[in-house]
Amino acid sequence: MEPNVVGRFAPSPSGYLHMGNLLASLLAWLDCRALGGTLIFRMEDLDPARSRPEYAAAAAEDLRWLGLDWDEGWPDPAYAQSRRGALYEEAFERLRAMNLVYPCWCTRAERLAAASAPHPGEAVHDPGCPCARLTRREREERFRSGRRPAWKLRMPELAVSVDDGHYGLVSQNLARDAGDCIVRRADGVYAYQLAVSVDDLLMGVTRVVRGRDLLASAPRQRWLIETLGGAAPAYCHSPLLTSGAGKLSKRLGSLSTQALRQTTSPEALVGRLAFLCGLRETDAPVTPRELLADFDWARVKTEDIEI
Repeated sequence: MEPNVVGRFAPSPSGYLHMGNLLASLLAWLDCRALGGTLIFRMEDLDPARSRPEYAAAAAEDLRWLGLDWDEGWPDPAYAQSRRGALYEEAFERLRAMNLVYPCWCTRAERLAAASAPHPGEAVHDPGCPCARLTRREREERFRSGRRPAWKLRMPELAVSVDDGHYGLVSQNLARDAGDCIVRRADGVYAYQLAVSVDDLLMGVTRVVRGRDLLASAPRQRWLIETLGGAAPAYCHSPLLTSGAGKLSKRLGSLSTQALRQTTSPEALVGRLAFLCGLRETDAPVTPRELLADFDWARVKTEDIEI
């Protein structure tokens, strides 16, 4: 048992949870409870166009149904990102005072093109976002045009490593490998990289368990948290559940928890998830608490799991 362990669930209420979300949530719960930690439930409802209160309520009910509890958090509004804008604004202004953010007027297509990774064997010679090199006069002219910019975080030429608890050492040169990222959209909505870093810092999160698709974000989030004066959490990423079309999506209604609850018991679903990820040799029904006795990340698969 480790002292002062704080873990978290952090679903996005843009649809109903699916089996992949449940696997990551189960592993986050097991990781935190095995260490005797405190578990936070944070609702990552940043995007007002996609987030729905009915999805948030369903996510909480689905986790409870599966047997996963938490110690603090949602529905307390202090744990909903949509209510934490003032905290993100304060962090943004601190980054701005350090000259670490700049306005960007690139179109979405231009941003996507600039963010594309090179194919194997290609030289990396992307000069970065052209907006980062605008003169003061050019920026003033663009502000006067009335078109609102997004704001990007200026990544330094700095090697940052994260020793992931499941996938091992991940190292990036932030400027070359990660690149500048949007921290505030043109409509004023704060973006994922800033919000999640600020929340993990201010909530005292010490362990982050989430899907492997977010592993590449860990070095920049570590750097951002430390730049804002905090201590980065330990990261431990989980394998993804995939279908023939790739990573599971909330659009796959047949694999949503809402659909699964009509045909299976929570113990059967936990047993299936435990078997799929390697924690059990059979898919016999089991409760999350029964999995605690011999939980070990060394038994969890590293390769993604097709279902």
